[in-house]
Amino acid sequence: MTPVSITDRTGVPLGAAASAGPQHPLAAANQLLAGETVHQFIAESGAATLLAASAVAGARGPSTGPTPEALGARIDAVDLSAPLGGTNAALTEAADLYLKDAVYFHHPRYQAHLNCPVLIPAVAAEALVTSVNSSMDTWDQSAGATLIERRLTRWTADLIGLGTDADGIFTSGGTQSNLQAMLIARNHAVASRTGSLPERLAGLRIYASADSHFSISKAATLLGMGEDAVVSVPTDSAHRMDAAALRSAVEADAAAGLTPMAIVATAGTTDFGAIDPLAACSALAGEHGAWFHVDAAYGCGLLISRHRDRLAGIEGADSVTVDYHKSFFQPIGSSALLLADGANFGHITHYSEYLNPAGQAGTVPNQVDKSLQTTRRFDALKLWVSLRSMGAEAIGALFDELIDLAATAASLVAAHPELELAAEAQLSTVVFRFVPAGHDDAAPGAAIALNALQDEIRASLYSSGEAMVAATTVDGARHLKLTLLNPRATLADLEAVLTAVVVAGARLTEEAAR
Repeated sequence: MTPVSITDRTGVPLGAAASAGPQHPLAAANQLLAGETVHQFIAESGAATLLAASAVAGARGPSTGPTPEALGARIDAVDLSAPLGGTNAALTEAADLYLKDAVYFHHPRYQAHLNCPVLIPAVAAEALVTSVNSSMDTWDQSAGATLIERRLTRWTADLIGLGTDADGIFTSGGTQSNLQAMLIARNHAVASRTGSLPERLAGLRIYASADSHFSISKAATLLGMGEDAVVSVPTDSAHRMDAAALRSAVEADAAAGLTPMAIVATAGTTDFGAIDPLAACSALAGEHGAWFHVDAAYGCGLLISRHRDRLAGIEGADSVTVDYHKSFFQPIGSSALLLADGANFGHITHYSEYLNPAGQAGTVPNQVDKSLQTTRRFDALKLWVSLRSMGAEAIGALFDELIDLAATAASLVAAHPELELAAEAQLSTVVFRFVPAGHDDAAPGAAIALNALQDEIRASLYSSGEAMVAATTVDGARHLKLTLLNPRATLADLEAVLTAVVVAGARLTEEAAR
């Protein structure tokens, strides 16, 4: 194969001048990526890629089970004032300190949190993003990157059905998207009120299900409203927000002189993948002039799935959170906030003469006008390259596979005499617990011991490195949770993880009885 010649804009091979000309007075400048250093860049990036590939290929389980103490001692022993003198040495050290004991989401027996294996086209695109280092705040720092991001948010808004006035912005993740949505909703609600901001916040209420993401309460605190402003609405037997209970809460508060500021529906709760009654929430929000936000950070994969009908009613939202780094299999971070009326981004827009002068508003596509961040990575490119490489239908099929896998896992749990299913699988999570044979619920301390046993099982699997599962609490009872976001996981992987749970549970129960 003939080597590819990398040349600068004059046709001279890059790097040639560097060897012939004098060294830069600051030797460290030779470590900066530039036309004259691209050969070094290729070599060292290639070395890093090989290390990562070797680690991924060599992972025998999702984790080696390191403890914070053991790993911390090794990292604390590094003398940061004594550099190793070269990238290869530094990468080798990083492989030992990081890659050796990393948690590998690509492993089929990683079934803990909402972390996914990533698409190769997306990882490849990250090399472009990191190398050029575009900043997405203003047009003169990003150019085509701005337009690609805008095209993708328009595409997503169309998938949701938000209409022609919709607009969006990429964010770091669902927590930031939810925070920004609540900030816009708050500013929208107080725009017609008078007095200081604290005075205008009085009596505002946000309604979210008891199973909604904690970022909603966190946002209320950050926005000066306090967690008490968030009304926790009970859920039904499937862990969906109870529409009747929501209506009762909203109407009771309105009658008491409080203001329903926002109704937050979740499309894919963290534990159960439950989808709240979107159409009913939208209708109620419309009746009371409340902002309707849908947190679809997890369930957004349904937008390109054969199960798209499960999101019926999402098109009535004022704002929607999506996390591509969950069910679109993108590297962290890749999230977006979509608004049905892009003009509402004006509630958070700030102008600065050195960055986005007010006099140029509307004439230059500056993304900072819509973002809580100023400097921001070009996180849209990886999704763009994934879509252009594979297509949305192929990515959606991967999410469909996970939904099927979760249904299979739930059936395996339900059929096992020592496993107890908490609820039917709805997206790709399965919540259950190990209940040893002969367990007596009425015995003194039985509930406490059973709760502790679930955490002990989880810790045992982690420390052994054979599997990783999550844990949660349902109505006071501790449970284990499979979070299935790896379409390469098989029935054999499911059976192996559940068998490991049962074996660990039986061993720990026997040890406790001695």
